[in-house]
Amino acid sequence: MRRFIFNTSILSSVIGVWGVVQATRRGPRDWRLVAMWVSWALTVAVAVGTVAKEAQDGDLLSGNELED
Repeated sequence: MRRFIFNTSILSSVIGVWGVVQATRRGPRDWRLVAMWVSWALTVAVAVGTVAKEAQDGDLLSGNELED
């Protein structure tokens, strides 16, 4: 869990939601707002996937394979 909390890609994607929230509160409700939320969700998904893959690769290198 600590890997996710202190990873800079996760932190930047979570902090990046601030702009999306502000645009949602103040901006027009159109297709661009939906695109901003989808873009933010994809950014978080990529960041989480990257951290998970790095953790899995680190476990494989150390000999501690994860069981599926």
